[in-house]
Amino acid sequence: MSKPKIAVIISSIRPTRFGDKPAKWIADHAAARGDFDVEIVDLKDYPLPLFDAAASDFWMPTPNEVAAKWQAKLSEFDGYIIVTAEYNRSVTGALKNAIDWAYKPFIKKAVAFVGYGSVGGARAVEHLRNIMVELQAVPVRQAVHIGGSDFIPIMMGQKSWDDTKGNFDMFVPDLLDNLAWWTNATRAARQADAAAAATKAA
Repeated sequence: MSKPKIAVIISSIRPTRFGDKPAKWIADHAAARGDFDVEIVDLKDYPLPLFDAAASDFWMPTPNEVAAKWQAKLSEFDGYIIVTAEYNRSVTGALKNAIDWAYKPFIKKAVAFVGYGSVGGARAVEHLRNIMVELQAVPVRQAVHIGGSDFIPIMMGQKSWDDTKGNFDMFVPDLLDNLAWWTNATRAARQADAAAAATKAA
């Protein structure tokens, strides 16, 4: 059986963003395990308009070409790691908008989180957990939280991420172990559902 595919999603599109750094870091950790195929997916590559469809893709085909491309990319994966900033006690507007454009790709798949912000992005991650439940995804309990005392000096040019990232390595195995378990469990269940549906239709 092929390895499950994991997308590491960068959720900030600002030119001065920090998120690309922990995204590469967690992607490298995930790839080094050998039990995932890992790809970084950058929202910058999908210039989505504000969600203005008559309904989500759960209910109707998407009328927007960029959104359809975004959905198709997400559909390639068996699980996700969302790297999110915290804006005003919640997720980035770019990420929420992107999720609103893509309901179906997340259904019955596992999602883990890396958050950063003044309190480690904890409030953004908590909002994401609820959003993922609504999308019928499985948010894993574990997360990595990068607090302001670590990322603000990096943003200000006083420290580098390369000098800081080792502080968070200890939290990675638990996150990835649980993501692997839930990704494999949901993948097997989806395959069983598809096989049952095919048998019923025959």
